[in-house]
Parts: sequence; structure tokens; C-alpha cells
Amino acid sequence: MPLTTEAFGLTDVGRKRQHNEDAMLVDAPLGLFIVADGMGGHAAGEVASSRATEVVRQHMVSNRHLLKDLSTNTSQDARNAAQALMEVAIQRACADIFRMALSDPSKRGMGTTFVCLAVSGNKGVIGHVGDSRIYLVRHGQCHRLTEDHTLVAAQLKAGTITKEQAATSQYRNVITRAVGIQESVQVDTLIVDLFPGDLFLLCSDGLHGYLDDDEVLPLVQGSTPVDLPKRFVDLANERGGKDNITAVVVKVSGEGTLEAETSEAQSRMEALRKIPLFRHLTYKEQTAVLSIATTRTFPAGREIVVEGQPGEELFVVIRGRVVIEKSGVEIAELRPGGHFGEMGLIDNAPRSATVRAVEPTRTMVISRSDLMGLMKRESILAVKMLWSFVQVLSDRLRATNSELSEARQELAVAQAIQPFAEE
Repeated sequence: MPLTTEAFGLTDVGRKRQHNEDAMLVDAPLGLFIVADGMGGHAAGEVASSRATEVVRQHMVSNRHLLKDLSTNTSQDARNAAQALMEVAIQRACADIFRMALSDPSKRGMGTTFVCLAVSGNKGVIGHVGDSRIYLVRHGQCHRLTEDHTLVAAQLKAGTITKEQAATSQYRNVITRAVGIQESVQVDTLIVDLFPGDLFLLCSDGLHGYLDDDEVLPLVQGSTPVDLPKRFVDLANERGGKDNITAVVVKVSGEGTLEAETSEAQSRMEALRKIPLFRHLTYKEQTAVLSIATTRTFPAGREIVVEGQPGEELFVVIRGRVVIEKSGVEIAELRPGGHFGEMGLIDNAPRSATVRAVEPTRTMVISRSDLMGLMKRESILAVKMLWSFVQVLSDRLRATNSELSEARQELAVAQAIQPFAEE
């Protein structure tokens, strides 16, 4: 059977505030889940969060065919369309709230943080602005899939403050992006594969401000999904409850027809994490790389890359087996998890060898143009990738120098014994 989701949410005013300016949406039939944390005087924050939620929902309903296409179409175009849909929906909300504020002086400057998960088949599309968060609990581990758009988070990235300083900084609640403060806003989007057993937590800072990331997993493991929102809200209130608190929990279930797809998605992530080029990336960054990867199948005997021909793609073997041939001579064999062609991500130089499938083979493919586009959007990821490139090239240079040194020694020995051989 296909993947299914069940979702539960709870929002609470907290112990210090008079009004609840958080908004949430739990629409399992549509596959849409939202948490928004409004800001602004005279209940303007409540207006902003509610309006943003409604505008995004309306846009998703009007264009749900794009999400449906993502569930059956694995092409990069389908993924780009789904991410664009999420971004446009949030941008529409941003412009709408900005216009509302211009027409009503009492709401001037209102805005909202916004985090959204749209589910389609075995894919999820995330949209994010501000400091509300999405966590993913998967296979006994918890991963944060969003990065706070706050001044303190930016200082941490830049290395100008430590985590200890960030925890007590007077600027920790200063956000650098919000929906509605200006006419448009930069939206972070991400596509994730969904596995049976996955659990997503969407929350406002009224919860995660009292919750360490490493506390999420034991709380999830100790409760059923239906009870989790209240447990999270109660925890935040017990620890102070100085802000509005919202928690939405989405649980993914399913088996049978999607078992092969789930197994392949797991194989892709496992293979990616073992490649030196991507070893310094966080789970979220690795997920972003997977979102630009495609899959390609080759029959037995088919050449995947050809020696001397240009290429700009990295290949990772997911299923099957390939051989690497140099000048017609087999020099290596690769099985699932093996990769080749990474230098094509740097330039369009001719391939140094031919790679041929020796049995039906399925590969994950990452192109240079798609990777460059991702690196332009994600500056920290780009720095990590470039550093990994340098390390890979350095390792290869050391290996080459070692081989040359051994060859010189062998040549010197051969030259030394040649006169004796002639005698």
C-alpha cells in the first residue's frame, strides 16, 4: 500500500502572553502541515500568521497537480516545479501581508515566521522562513531540517560567537527573515524522501526555545504521535512558557508497494554519506544534494561513460555492477556504493576511462550544473564542498607522487643491474 500520514497538532498561549499569535494547519487529506509564529502589535501578529497560513493553503489547493506530479515523476523538472510551488505560495503570502500592513497603520511592520511540510507520495516538500523549525526523527536519530534565520544563527555560522555565548545572547530572538515585513522574502526549500516510520515535528520557538535538539528523540520514543503535541506543549510551559507554543507532529506509515522505492532511497543516502566529497556535510545538506540527484538504469554491456569523451556527471552505483576499462584493459570493478566520474563536477574534461555495466545497473547521477546551482544557493555547503574537493585532489596527488617515486626506484635498480646483465 502507499505511504500514509497521520498528524496531530496543538497550539497554546503559554504562561506569559495575553494572546496567541501562533497559527497552525493540520490537513492530512491535502498533505499540508504548517506552523507560523506572528509578530506585531495590536494583535497584528495573529493576523499575519493566520493570513499566511490561509494564503499558502489556497495556493497549494489551486496547484495541487504539481504536488501530485512529484509523487509519480522523479525528474528534476518535477522536483524544481514542486519547490517553486512552495516558494511562490510563501511569496504570495508575504506580499499579501505586506499590502495589508500598508493599508492599516495599526498593523504596520507585522509579519510571521513560517514553516511548512507538503507531502506527496513518498516525497515531502519543505518551505521555511524565520526561526520556526522542522525536525525529522528517522531510524533512531533526530535531524533538524531547517536553519534558524536569526542574528545569532548567522553569528554562529560566521564563527564570531560560540554555542555557549549564543545560548545567553540578548539577540537570540532577533530574526533576519520573516513573511510580510517586506514585499518579498528569501524562502528556503528542501525536498526529502519519506520512509515508513518517519516522524516530523514542526514547532514555533515557544517550544524549541526550551528544548535541546538531543531531547527530541527520547520524547518521541516515549510517546505515541497523538499524545506528542500535548507533551511538548506541557514541557515548554513547565520550563517557563514565556511565549506562545505550537507543535505539529506528522507520522509516516506504509509498506508493500513502496518497499523497493524506500530501499533505494535509503541506499542513495548511505552511498552519498560514504563519498569523501560529501563527508563534511550535515544531514540537511546531504538531503539537499539528494534532492538534485536523479537515477538512471543501464542494461548489461552498456557504456555509461566513454574514455576520451567529455562529461559533467558523478555516478553512484545503487544496484548492479560496473567495470572500469583503460585503453581496453579492465582495471577495476565497482559494486553498490561505488562511485565514478567526480572530476566531471569540476570541468568538462575528457573522461580518463570507460565505465561499462556488466549486469543491469541502476545509478544515482549528480550533474555539475545542478550542483553549482545548489552551491550558489547554499554558501556554507559550497565552502564545505570546495574544501572536500581540495582534500580529494590532495589525496590523489600524494598517491600519484608515491607511485612515481616507486617507479623511479624500480627504474634506478634496473639501470644499476643492466651492465651486469650485459656481461
